[in-house]
Amino acid sequence: MRIGIIGAGAMAKALGGGWAAAGHEVVIGARSRAAAATLAATIGHGARGAGIGAAAEFGAAVLLALPVSALDEVLGDIGGKLAGRTVIDCTNAFLPDAAAPEGVPAFVLSEDAVAARIAATVPEANVVKAFNVCAAEVWESRTRVFDNRRLAVPICGDDATAVQHVAALAEDIELQPISAGGLHRAKYLEATSVFTVGLWFGGADARAIFPPLDAAFAVAD
Repeated sequence: MRIGIIGAGAMAKALGGGWAAAGHEVVIGARSRAAAATLAATIGHGARGAGIGAAAEFGAAVLLALPVSALDEVLGDIGGKLAGRTVIDCTNAFLPDAAAPEGVPAFVLSEDAVAARIAATVPEANVVKAFNVCAAEVWESRTRVFDNRRLAVPICGDDATAVQHVAALAEDIELQPISAGGLHRAKYLEATSVFTVGLWFGGADARAIFPPLDAAFAVAD
């Protein structure tokens, strides 16, 4: 698949590197052409650096791997190039929790539904929320199985074909895709991330909250 990545930070490196190694064509787009070229060289496997417009035009799938604060400006510049494309939103709108006790790391969301805002800004794109729950270092690691369970990627989106594209990209880097509903549910992924990341930063094992499926005893009321 042709993948355009907007951003040249840790998430772009982790996911772009995995996809390039899996045989996808990757173009990194950034405001700084030098930063894009440097990351592309680091990724290797034929990855190329370019401007953000060229990366957006290149990709059948486009990953938005940039700070939430930069979204308005970037989407204003490239929004018209995203029509009909699968746009993957891996962002989180984190802020430190000012109400947390001193010395206790915790976070809140600066806005409740980033993916919905992206979809409203570029309504002709097929926006999919994915890869936001874990840090870039997790995606970059080659460890994929923990306690005999493959690491999963919940995916929210309204367009079935776009969701299938993202599920395939997850599988290509040895992750387990999980269909998590329409894009209106993406805000729950964003809330899950801010909650669990805060627990991890505080030294708590967020994974221990959840039993395995066969012990969940979930019964619909």
